[in-house]
Amino acid sequence: MKNPSFPVADLESTTLAKVQELERNLREETGEEIVLIAYQRKETNAK
Repeated sequence: MKNPSFPVADLESTTLAKVQELERNLREETGEEIVLIAYQRKETNAK
């Protein structure tokens, strides 16, 4: 899914590690394969 208003976030390695840790925690709690995706809001002037 490509949306110019929400491009995929370019995360620092420490931030990415936190997201991956949260994925692991959620998998352990739920028993489901959880994948988190980070998008970064891009401001647009569209009305």
